Amino acid sequence: MSATAHPPALPLPLAGLSQVFQRRADLIFTAALFGTVLLLIVPVPSLLLDLLLALSLAISLLVLMVIVYVKDPPEFSAFPTILLGFTLYRLALNICSTRLILTKGFAGGVIDSFGHFVIQGNYIVGFVVFIILVLINFVVITKGAGRIAEVSARFTLDALPGKQMAIDAELNAGVIDEPTATARRLKVQKEADFYGAMDGASKFVRGDAIAGILITLVNILGGFAIGVFQMGLSLSESLQKFTLLSIGDGLISQIPALIVSVAAGVLVTRASENSNLGAQIGRQLFRYPRALKMVGVMLGVFGVMPGMPMLPFFLLGGVIFYAGRRMQEIYPETTVPAPTAPAPTGRAAARAAAAAGKAGETHTAIPDDFRRAIEQETFAIEVGFGLLPLADAKRGGDLLARITGVRKSLARERGLIVPPISVRDNLELESNDYRFLLRGRVLGRASVVAGRWMAMNVSGSRVTLRGTPCKEPVFGLDAVWIEDGERKAAELNGYTVVDAASVIITHLAEVLKTSAHLLLGRQDVQTLVDHVKAAHPALIAELLPDLVNLGVIQRVLQNLLREGVPVLSLPLILEGVADFAPVTKNPDDLSELVRRRLGIYFVGEYETRSGLVRALTMDPRLEQVLATKVHRSPGEISLALDPILARHLHEQVARGLPKLTEGGGHAVLVVGTEVRLALRRFLEPTFPRLAVLAYQELPSATEVENVGIITGLTAIPAQRAA
Repeated sequence: MSATAHPPALPLPLAGLSQVFQRRADLIFTAALFGTVLLLIVPVPSLLLDLLLALSLAISLLVLMVIVYVKDPPEFSAFPTILLGFTLYRLALNICSTRLILTKGFAGGVIDSFGHFVIQGNYIVGFVVFIILVLINFVVITKGAGRIAEVSARFTLDALPGKQMAIDAELNAGVIDEPTATARRLKVQKEADFYGAMDGASKFVRGDAIAGILITLVNILGGFAIGVFQMGLSLSESLQKFTLLSIGDGLISQIPALIVSVAAGVLVTRASENSNLGAQIGRQLFRYPRALKMVGVMLGVFGVMPGMPMLPFFLLGGVIFYAGRRMQEIYPETTVPAPTAPAPTGRAAARAAAAAGKAGETHTAIPDDFRRAIEQETFAIEVGFGLLPLADAKRGGDLLARITGVRKSLARERGLIVPPISVRDNLELESNDYRFLLRGRVLGRASVVAGRWMAMNVSGSRVTLRGTPCKEPVFGLDAVWIEDGERKAAELNGYTVVDAASVIITHLAEVLKTSAHLLLGRQDVQTLVDHVKAAHPALIAELLPDLVNLGVIQRVLQNLLREGVPVLSLPLILEGVADFAPVTKNPDDLSELVRRRLGIYFVGEYETRSGLVRALTMDPRLEQVLATKVHRSPGEISLALDPILARHLHEQVARGLPKLTEGGGHAVLVVGTEVRLALRRFLEPTFPRLAVLAYQELPSATEVENVGIITGLTAIPAQRAA
């Protein structure tokens, strides 16, 4: 049996105390602050003062130990607040001790011990020690830590916009998801807040050091005067008594202050790592055994110098040299190079050189600079200089976030995983131009004006707006770029008003939909198949690799996406491929057979109302003629027409489309399945938005409302005569 390791449980009283502290931490902190304020006003007995001074020393040591074990400095974000509260607490203790020293000539056992035992009753030595501690704290530690905190705050705040944009770029590129991006943004903001607060908190420590000197001097002068004039002491007795007490008070105040100052310096000088301070220093300081051995030898050299005590240098040098030898035995790869075999000579050398050259030609990796040169982004957006604010979150731009939204929308609507889209500036473009690149080829381009609104007259309003006339890039509608002040008037008069980023996003969504089949690579298909395999392992086992290969599945999915058919029902599509693959391996035939099963899922997109599709139809005689013109090859199905019939077909379709598209309807042509694919590919270059459906794809409950009939060449004279 395997046992699960659990952390040791706290004893019941300690566990209860910990839970109470966590639940009532706000009340405890408030009570501590209020008690500190009371110390400034209410006299305290010497016994209580001893306890409070011991608590001050304990708090400073606790803060130092916590900082040693913190892995990332912003984890201890409460330190600036603790530093402020602790400084106020120590100043309050100084006031309490001053009150006792000047009124009773005794301030408890702790201060008396520091005055007599620590400095051996010599107030001159104590004063010198006190001044040295203050100078170390004020000049060295506090000043250095304050300077580091100031520089860290400045660089952290300066780097904040760049870090935010890097997170947005990674989110837009699909490297990270939304929760990860949110966590990173919070971490960056927390880091900036921490170092900014540390910059201000370092001023508390400097002020506390100055206050310690002044309080000690006031205690000495005030105590001397009270001892002489009120207590009847002699000059020497008064100076001896009150100087020792004041120096003891100063020392017990400066030692916790020095510890907290050291803790602040350690915290702001630490770099973020996944280990505590001790492990970090041990790993980095003692990672080179050779350096330890050299230090041991150098200490031995100091020991043999004339006048130097030999024992301490030889003892310490020997210990360090032995430690270096032991570390070198444990980690030989850090200092000892790998042994090399004797160099071959003669024919052996020639054979070795030839083998090395052949291996180099076979296995040498492509250098980074050449790899970057040959790598190509799948999809990219290039913008002019004037459109950069749209992609800058610091300046209110949300283009990157909206691009991510478009990618997610296509995944939900079409079942297509759009690859990461990079956004970059291009100085060769005009200031307000942008363009879409698919593997380096321009798919679309247009111009927008950042900071203005595009007003489109979709309602037929006769009101003319003041602005710059333009064309909407997706549907070619007449539009006007207007100022923000004209926006409300435009909306009241029936104009559709959108901002520049919305124009780009709408254009991008349309381009991605029309080029979805070009975005689907073989690796993407493998990813989709692996996703289906997790839930339908039997289907994939039957399909691959016995019936078809991955390339056939890719071609089938590309055919569907090319005509706007979603591939969300991927298991159903793959089942259709598995059913019909024994009959044909032609991807065009397979996609046509699969479309019949998917009709119930995508035909509804073209219905004007439930169960009704308004569409053009074709004269059966013309359809029979076109069926004889269908050209089939192992990899393509096309329509081979003579110029007269081709022109006539285009004219007939162009004449019937306005009846369908008026009022925002879909352009639909319904024909037989024998000519559907060939006719669609023939008409696609001229009518890219025309959906060509087959009767066999329509659900049984769907009716076709015939808006117009496309007739053949022989029917034209009869129509004109009528």
